[in-house]
Amino acid sequence: MKIYDYNGKKNICGIKVHEARRRMKLTQSDLAAKLQLAGIIIERDSVSRIEIGTRFVSDYELMELSKILKVSVDWLLGIEK
Repeated sequence: MKIYDYNGKKNICGIKVHEARRRMKLTQSDLAAKLQLAGIIIERDSVSRIEIGTRFVSDYELMELSKILKVSVDWLLGIEK
C-alpha cells in the first residue's frame, strides 16, 4: 500500500487528535485502550505517531477517533471550527 504525504505529514488530523485528547484529559495509553475496545488494534506509540503526523490514519480509525473524542470527523480534518 502506498502512503502519501500531505505537506510532509501522513495525516492532517494529528494536531486535532492531540487537542481533543488533552481536552478530555486522556493519556495516549487511555486513547489506545478505548480504540482497542472499539475493535481498532493500536498501541500507545501509534497514537503518538498519529499526533505528530508520522502515521497514516484510515477512515475507520478517523470515525472511531471522532466518537471517542466526542468531536466530528469534519473537526478532526480541520473543515469546521
